Formats: sequence, structure tokens, C-alpha cells
Amino acid sequence: MKTIIEFCDTTIDIGNYLQQMTNFEHGAEDIFIGKVRKENQNRQVVGIEYEIFAPLAEKTLMDLCTKARQDIDSGLDFCIVHRSGYLEVGEVSVVIIATSKHRHEAFTACRFIIEEIKHQVPIWKQEHYTDGMSEWVKGHALCCHG
Repeated sequence: MKTIIEFCDTTIDIGNYLQQMTNFEHGAEDIFIGKVRKENQNRQVVGIEYEIFAPLAEKTLMDLCTKARQDIDSGLDFCIVHRSGYLEVGEVSVVIIATSKHRHEAFTACRFIIEEIKHQVPIWKQEHYTDGMSEWVKGHALCCHG
């Protein structure tokens, strides 16, 4: 089992991490790429600043990977990379790669990790808006939009 967890303050090189996740025993590789979007809850965003308490965030992410292996598939491999610092609209903030023998487990694991990052991992995000205001955003479950 492979687990890569990293935090960085520069552009995430997705291709590099894809190469590191090569596992010829696995037939499925699910990739989640989170980006800074230009609008959130009817407010125009110019950027987001992420603060990470790295020691606890790393431990929490390791625990989440262990839980996913217990509940979903014991053979899962993971790569989780999260940016810190200020990011502009369009920049990649998080990359999650989950690989397994089959697609269902990879999809399920990737979804589980991103949802739990929002709830459990000590990563805080402050949105900055076009009106000059900023706001700390609370973690939340996936929003369903029609």
C-alpha cells in the first residue's frame, strides 16, 4: 500500500504525482482536482488563502486513509496533496488520487477523502471577494445544486 500526503505552497505538479501512483496491480485510478472558483454563494471570489496545521493534518489524513482501507478496500493506494497560502481563481488547491483493483472502490475512496477533508482536517480557508471583504469558510458536506 502506498500513501503520499504532502502540503505545498507552489503549483501542484499533477503529472508527477500520477507517475508516483503507478501500480500495475490496480486497474482503477480516480483523481479529484479541486480548484478555486470565481463565485461562492452568490459572492464573487478573487482568491482563497489556505492555512494548514501540517502535523495534525498529516496524521488526520493518514487516519482517513486507514479508515478507507478498512471500510472500502484494503488494497487502496492514496496520494493527497493540498496547497497552502494564497491562490487565485482557477488555481488547483487539492489533488486526491485513489487507486484500486476496481473502479467502484477507487471512486468511493476518493469521494470519502474529499468529504472528510472538509469536516476533519485542520485546513482553514479564507475567501477574498471582489468587494474587498474576506470571510473564513466553514467545512461542509458536498452541496447539491440542481
